[in-house]
Amino acid sequence: MRAFSPRRILAVARKESLHVIRDARSLGMAIGLPVMMLLLFGYALTLDVDKAPMAIWDQSETSVSRELISRFEGSRYFSTCERALNYRELENAIDTGRALMALIIPRDFASRIGSGRTASVQLIVDGSDSNTATIAMGYAFVAVQNYSQDVVLNENRRIGGRTVVPPLELRPRVWFNADMESRNFIIPGLIAVIMMVSAALLTALTVAREWERGTMEQLISTPVKGPELICGKLLPYLAIGLLDLALTVLMGKFLFHVPMRGSGLLLVAVSFIFLMGTLSMGMLISIMARNQLLASQMTLMTTFLPAFLLSGFMFAISNMPAALQVVTYAVPARYFVTLLKGIYLKGIGLEILGADAALLGVFGVVMFVLANVKFKKKLS
Repeated sequence: MRAFSPRRILAVARKESLHVIRDARSLGMAIGLPVMMLLLFGYALTLDVDKAPMAIWDQSETSVSRELISRFEGSRYFSTCERALNYRELENAIDTGRALMALIIPRDFASRIGSGRTASVQLIVDGSDSNTATIAMGYAFVAVQNYSQDVVLNENRRIGGRTVVPPLELRPRVWFNADMESRNFIIPGLIAVIMMVSAALLTALTVAREWERGTMEQLISTPVKGPELICGKLLPYLAIGLLDLALTVLMGKFLFHVPMRGSGLLLVAVSFIFLMGTLSMGMLISIMARNQLLASQMTLMTTFLPAFLLSGFMFAISNMPAALQVVTYAVPARYFVTLLKGIYLKGIGLEILGADAALLGVFGVVMFVLANVKFKKKLS
């Protein structure tokens, strides 16, 4: 008898496929979970600051102060939510969350500008969300700086002096994400997180379910070998994982309008490797747990949290503590996120991403081997 029979693998795969098709809950989780997660995170998770609500107290009430206010109201980054008459109204607007920031223009603003002196305006920002506050302050600084430059240029023209040319001019050019849309880099990373969680959950329950239902003893008594059983159980879920990948990629393109500049074939290839490793990881957890509840809990702890926090999906790895940066090398989603962002945003290939693809392949092989070794131990 051959030690490795494709016929037995296909028989196990057919059995598992029938179980998935007949179990509406498993099939719904397999297809509906990635779609639901992409919709929820895709719309709810954003780092863009648009139409930040601003309260304004214009004590000057002159054409000069209104010109400054128009720089904020004409920007896509701010929206005036309230015109205050005192500090108490400003404080109430920020405390209740109606305003993210407050702009206060002093009474002598116009006179100081008109006489060529330095004028100060106060900006009060709600710092409870430090990331949003930092971005909003940056936009406000640019608006005030542009206004200040225009005042200087207009004054020079008025008095007939020569135009002052700044000695240094910065001309920024953004590559790969010209519009600076956070969605363009969140969606590719989100696909990696979703694929890791959903794929591992699919297989994390399969062997544990066999033990709970008492059908594992029947499988052990058949001529099916351990590697054949593992491969047979992985095949249907690999097909489902590739279907989920296609759905998430299509949703990213047509629903969120995220461009993909790289090779679609390379995307499928690295996703296949990642899915094999993640499915094998779920199988390993299922073999170790022998209980569906415990297997699902272990899967969420070992997939979602590391993939979300330590993969570079949301937080730059370079900003993490040195010890934590070392830990991220053990998180396979780190390499998949790098690959997806490189393919989606930069359009680069294996000449640059080869190391990440190789490490992802190592992860897949190690997980598959461990699942087979651990399953043999359970059979003995």
